[in-house]
Amino acid sequence: MALLEASGIGKNFGDTKVLKDISLTLEQGEALAIIGSSGSGKTTLLRCLNFLERPDSGVIKVNGETMWDAADPATQRESEVRKKRLHFGLVFQNFNLFPQYTALQNVMLAGELLAKERPDYKANKKAIQAELEQQARELLAQMGLSERANHYPHQLSGGQQQRVAIARALALHPDILCFDEPTSALDPELTGEVLRVLRDLADRKTTMIIVTHEMHFARDVADRILFMDGGVVVEEGPAKQLIEHPQEERTKQFLAHYSE
Repeated sequence: MALLEASGIGKNFGDTKVLKDISLTLEQGEALAIIGSSGSGKTTLLRCLNFLERPDSGVIKVNGETMWDAADPATQRESEVRKKRLHFGLVFQNFNLFPQYTALQNVMLAGELLAKERPDYKANKKAIQAELEQQARELLAQMGLSERANHYPHQLSGGQQQRVAIARALALHPDILCFDEPTSALDPELTGEVLRVLRDLADRKTTMIIVTHEMHFARDVADRILFMDGGVVVEEGPAKQLIEHPQEERTKQFLAHYSE
């Protein structure tokens, strides 16, 4: 059974059909890259999969459990959707760090908010805080940022801020880590350091969905690639095979244009 199963996903904005009957699966430990031109629906699909957008049609399952069914209002209650969103960690294009908090505090924040809902939080506050801090420091070390733990976002480069954002997403132990063009806001010289982190996560068999415009990265790091155009999945397959030997004409045109 696949970790993630999405079937018949559709999304409209007014009269515009942005996603049209999209289905996909994702296995445990797999890295899936989603590519396509601007406006093809890549980001909307990613946002639908983690409920930042509500699909107008379709079903989303994680570990066999139905997270969303557009035909079943019982799956759409806001309190339930918030809990289900914890299955996904999302790293945005523009970092979205809280400027008033240090790197360490940014990584710890979501865990602290969740911990406060635990019935034993008041009795064990110090121990819980210590555990969260230790985890956050370990994640920052994994990102190569141990010496930046007490720096504020404005004291960090764009690449460092994005690595803090990745550590923050990992802190909640999501089933699936989602990236929305994680290098698009970075200068070229900073892109490499973020791609190295993503490569390391792939080597660790982190389950990931990566919307990216980095074709070489998608070919070399992703297990599979899904190519979108006009709100539909045009072609999908093993990463190297799809990049080097695309079958569909629209895929060929996109890749030829991108390599110009």
